[in-house]
Amino acid sequence: MIPVRDDLRVLEGYHSPQVDVDVRLNTNESPLSPPDAFRDALAAELSRIEWHRYPDRAATELRRAIADWHGVDPSMVFAANGSNEVLQTILLTYAGAGRRVATFEPTYQMHAQIARVVGSEVVEGERNADFTLDPDELRRVVDEYDPHVTFLTSPNNPTGLVEPSERIGELLDVTNGLVVADEAYAQFADWSALELLDDDRPLVVTRTFSKTWSMAGVRLGYAIGPAWFVDELEKVVLPYHLDAVKQLAGRVALRFVDDMNERVRLIVDERERLSTTMRGMPIDVTPSGANFILFRPTSIGGRDLWQQLLDRSILVRDCSGWPRLADCLRVTVGTPDENDAFITALKEILT
Repeated sequence: MIPVRDDLRVLEGYHSPQVDVDVRLNTNESPLSPPDAFRDALAAELSRIEWHRYPDRAATELRRAIADWHGVDPSMVFAANGSNEVLQTILLTYAGAGRRVATFEPTYQMHAQIARVVGSEVVEGERNADFTLDPDELRRVVDEYDPHVTFLTSPNNPTGLVEPSERIGELLDVTNGLVVADEAYAQFADWSALELLDDDRPLVVTRTFSKTWSMAGVRLGYAIGPAWFVDELEKVVLPYHLDAVKQLAGRVALRFVDDMNERVRLIVDERERLSTTMRGMPIDVTPSGANFILFRPTSIGGRDLWQQLLDRSILVRDCSGWPRLADCLRVTVGTPDENDAFITALKEILT
């Protein structure tokens, strides 16, 4: 057997275990499908793809459609195969061997995972007990390590907390490196770092079509940042990395913004209903601006509750063994019926 790089030997892949259950609320997918009109429009467009030709290497029409939606220039948009490939391309370009990447834990595990895979040193700041980020801790990490790339996730995964705009502003004031605001769940929140974008600021925002657009099966993500940032990514990304079907699906989806907004409204309403109901039980609930809720039962252990939910054919994410998240579980907001089943099970177990 040929050995892997020495620095990869201790790493494990990112996994979300799946089991056969009636109610699956563990992967932050949208519980709702795209509208039938999207399916019909995409099917019609697919029949006209020139399958024997390479796709548009620059994804020109897709980038223009994304730019129009956000009110920016297409030169500020970079698209790739899911937001994880966007993150990987950013780190290949601005991090890599001999460079440092900063995260503030707990946060999205793939930031550190991808950083290590590309050879970067990962430095970790610590969030407060309530998962908020202290400005002094932010400055400490920057002053001590001078990271080349710093991630702030808003809303944060797995906590669901929305990072206040002043925190990103404070980071931009003190860092010498690139700031990446990962906004995979941004449409569920009440503000976006897109408001802070400027050609003179080293700030980029990453997004995905997986959540609010109900397109997890497509694997399409993008970044918006200064044109000079996008130009550098184009040096690193593989040629023709974004296939014709993916480019088409993204363009067609953007014709249905109103439908997307309606799905977001429903999920936010259900999120608030779940949070309110859970607060009436022996549960600590973390405020969420995303499509999921992090919570900690106070009368039994988190792993015990996870198993008892699974015994009732309801699967949530078990975070109880993760660093800094003792006894914590994370539930994705589902359909009203799925959420009712989850609440009923919680009441049976905890009351």
